[in-house]
Amino acid sequence: MSRIGKEPIPLPSGVKVEVNGTHIKVTGSKGSLERDVRPEIEVKLEDNQLSFIPKGTSKRVMAFWGMTRTLINNMVIGVEKGFEKKLVVEGVGYRGKVSGSTLTLNVGYSNPVEFKVPENISADIDKENVITVGGIDKELVGQVAARIRDIRKPEPYKGKGIRYIDEHIVRKVGKAGAA
Repeated sequence: MSRIGKEPIPLPSGVKVEVNGTHIKVTGSKGSLERDVRPEIEVKLEDNQLSFIPKGTSKRVMAFWGMTRTLINNMVIGVEKGFEKKLVVEGVGYRGKVSGSTLTLNVGYSNPVEFKVPENISADIDKENVITVGGIDKELVGQVAARIRDIRKPEPYKGKGIRYIDEHIVRKVGKAGAA
């Protein structure tokens, strides 16, 4: 039995949910998100709460039960508050700038790397070279942040590159430490 799936989702004021069979639309102050859920899970909207009922008891259905509840909960949180990920650009001469929907990064390559930011996602860079990626779709925010990090992953000797703000890079000892 899924401990996550059996918990109902309380809907905050200002968030509206429409359930049409397996299609769910969540609308809030920041925008709206839509998703089709698995037919094995029934979604009920009653008393300003969303509850999820599995159709069966197999291991597969129970896994979908908790996953569906989490995905819909992320949609509710996203349209109310939004999500953001922060990345740090570290290294001598490494910097970035945002112009419109294009993120330009100078991270040690011979030419600057231009990254096209998707429509529903915002990207900003402050003075300390911290990139803030934000939006209402948690999955898309995480994917864009991972693609930005992949442009120049942090290397283990000096830690240069693009890393998440809370990520710890395990440093290796260079040649001098071997002797």
